[in-house]
Amino acid sequence: MEALRAVDGRAIPFGRENVDTDLIIPARWLKTISREGLGEGAFEALRASDPDNIFDQPEYTGAPILVAGDNFGCGSSREHAAWALLDMGIRAVIAPSFSDIFAGNAFKNGILTVALPQTAIDRLMEVAATDPISIDLEAQSVTTPFQDRFSFEIDPFRKECLLQGLDEVGLTLARDAAITDYETRLANARPWLARGTAAAA
Repeated sequence: MEALRAVDGRAIPFGRENVDTDLIIPARWLKTISREGLGEGAFEALRASDPDNIFDQPEYTGAPILVAGDNFGCGSSREHAAWALLDMGIRAVIAPSFSDIFAGNAFKNGILTVALPQTAIDRLMEVAATDPISIDLEAQSVTTPFQDRFSFEIDPFRKECLLQGLDEVGLTLARDAAITDYETRLANARPWLARGTAAAA
């Protein structure tokens, strides 16, 4: 997972409330087990029904931030929703609240979810229409070129994992020396367990 310390750039001023994972990535895209190419299907229904939708406007191509409405990511628990956003280039989503499952999936895929009050969202929607937004994970702040500054809370463990670029595999590998030491001590103390494992294999 790529480390995330700051996210700077244009933000897509979406603002819609109760966006569920089916809107983010329709069920027909769930057949794939690859994370690549899902950006093409992101918000497919919305794009098909509205030729002037925000996601296909050239000024937001490659925008790393999405500003959304309350209860973002509700609905089913599909991890493909986080994969689709990441494939679009989204590294952070700012909204008043998130579905717990979506927030967990986003975190595991290196996407920062920032919860801010609706008044802050309204201001960021206004700024995003014309100017970039900056998110500083270390300082836990969102700023604009107009001296707006909004602080946000984040679980310390999730913050450290994002800063270090550590997913679940990375966290396990970081403890490789301790795991190896434990397995060596266990094999010496209870060799019959090691023999049993080798025999079973």
